[in-house]
Amino acid sequence: MNKFTKIKEHIYHKIESGEWPENHPVSSENALCTQFSVSRMTARRALQELADEGLVIRTQGSGTYVAPIKSQTSFMAIRNIADEVRSRGHDYRAKVHLLKEQPASAQIAEALELEEGAPVYHSLITHYENDQPVQLEERFVNPTLVPDYLKQDYSKVTPHEYLCVVSPLTEASHQIEAILPVHSVCQYLSIDRHEPCLRIFRRTWSSGGVVTFATLTHPGSRFKLGGHLTFKE
Repeated sequence: MNKFTKIKEHIYHKIESGEWPENHPVSSENALCTQFSVSRMTARRALQELADEGLVIRTQGSGTYVAPIKSQTSFMAIRNIADEVRSRGHDYRAKVHLLKEQPASAQIAEALELEEGAPVYHSLITHYENDQPVQLEERFVNPTLVPDYLKQDYSKVTPHEYLCVVSPLTEASHQIEAILPVHSVCQYLSIDRHEPCLRIFRRTWSSGGVVTFATLTHPGSRFKLGGHLTFKE
């Protein structure tokens, strides 16, 4: 492990263990230079990547602090939400509201590349971080590709975890939009109707075709998109 990665892992551990709670000061660039015997540039890069990921906030003239707790993910990756929550040292749980077979509407049939009225599986799940709702997941599944989808206990394993085992993903597409939630979404996420939300539409493919079409809705105050790109010369 190089020193740059060691700095990031050191700070990750401090935050995930709870030793550094939100708004706690993070070691300065100078302190990290001394502790890890690195250049100021290396220390600055490590702190900037953590800021890009939403874990810390950097304020010129004030320093670097642990960011307020918000769930975060990268728009360039598909990650298991349970793993994301637990990686922050927080408790994860899920509540299943709906799990059934139904005929595909025209929109769902088009998304899954099926005939309108064909049977599809439909699930609706709220994901929680420290007992606070952070994502409402509505998912439609092609039963031909995942025949046992309705037999799983999604309070113990997420749909993402199960699908990665039985139908490994080969491709995905995303559309992202900002919305004001309808009444039912407000109830599931325990938010006010004026709370802005981020909604992600996601289609996933396996070698057999389109596996799922999911709508993921996040309260704006509890969610952050982040990422860091490295470009080769």
